[in-house]
Amino acid sequence: MEELRKRCEACTACPLSQTRQSVVFGVGPVPADIVFVGEGPGAQEDLQGEPFVGAAGKLLDDMLSIIDLGRHNCYITNIVKCRPPQNRDPMQEEQDACIGYLEQQLRILQPKLVVCLGRIAAMRLIRPDFRITREHGQWFERGGIAYTAIYHPSALLRDPAKRPETFADLLSIKKRVNQ
Repeated sequence: MEELRKRCEACTACPLSQTRQSVVFGVGPVPADIVFVGEGPGAQEDLQGEPFVGAAGKLLDDMLSIIDLGRHNCYITNIVKCRPPQNRDPMQEEQDACIGYLEQQLRILQPKLVVCLGRIAAMRLIRPDFRITREHGQWFERGGIAYTAIYHPSALLRDPAKRPETFADLLSIKKRVNQ
């Protein structure tokens, strides 16, 4: 994993490499039974070089603790490893330039479960026409790995009314983890 991290940190395959402060590769144990995948780093993540460290990261940590998970027993990463300007959604060509790193991370991690945090990750990892509002919490099998998607923590900060649905999704994840 460390060799892959070094290759990723030297990457200049897309314009995001020109504006980044840090490559935000991922954190957690290797291997990992469960991997959480967001869309891309924000401002705080870009400064600190670690995924989910801002307000959304605090909420993600709280969400994980509800189901007896944390950064010590799951892996957290993103589709793109460099911050898109103004925290915009990563463009398709940026995702395409970076997806190989995520695919290699998943091969090394050998997870049983992958949880997509938000629409962008779900559209990339589950299905291009994935609808987060309709399909969050549903399970999909791909290559022997169970995938699901939940609302991104930043979406929950913007719209707390989605939290009860997310709590139910978290309980479904906990049930799968304990199987």
